[in-house]
Amino acid sequence: MNHIKKAVVLSSGGIDSTTVMAMAKHEGFEIHSLSFFYGQRHAVELEAARKVADLLGAAEHLVINIDLNKIGGSSLTDDMDVPKARDERAMSQEIPVTYVPARNTIFLSFALAWAEVLESSDIFIGVNAIDYSGYPDCRPEYIHAFERMANLATKAGVEGITKIKINTPLIRLTKAQIIKKGIGLGVDYSATHSCYDPSPQGLACGRCDSCFLRKKGFKEAGVNDPTRYV
Repeated sequence: MNHIKKAVVLSSGGIDSTTVMAMAKHEGFEIHSLSFFYGQRHAVELEAARKVADLLGAAEHLVINIDLNKIGGSSLTDDMDVPKARDERAMSQEIPVTYVPARNTIFLSFALAWAEVLESSDIFIGVNAIDYSGYPDCRPEYIHAFERMANLATKAGVEGITKIKINTPLIRLTKAQIIKKGIGLGVDYSATHSCYDPSPQGLACGRCDSCFLRKKGFKEAGVNDPTRYV
């Protein structure tokens, strides 16, 4: 009997997580897509995540509810303005108010639990240490630390059933390189969403950090940007 390689892929419905999902599929993994409704103002991304999971043939797409509004501390989950038209240097040097406290740690913990139940040793996450808006939980040293912890904290890890690997194939790529890789794998980026502060109709604002990086990535990749902006 052939053992099916299963992977839990964290999906926000954006460029990075969608490209990672396509890469995992290309590597022969059965995709188990994991998204979160955590009270984010850009919850329209969940519809994009559902579309992406469907387009890429995920075996399963799971959406988990976590109410991070009660904690707050971020313009994505609290009553704060999303920064607009920021200088690119500021993006790389400052941790912005769009940073959600401990978000990747929370998400990876859920992914770890699901991977253990699926008897999967692979979790994929689209973190990026270059075009990443200064988030501390997108750095390689953070991912390595979480992976070490994951193998100490699970029954499967302690018993040697599986050794958890946190796969971060985009961590040292620019947004343009990520887009080119996705295009090579047939990704339809028109199904994706990146904006932190979309209109009620789901149109991208075009001015937040995420929109800036998205626009810059398509331009540098020489690929038409299919995004619907306000």
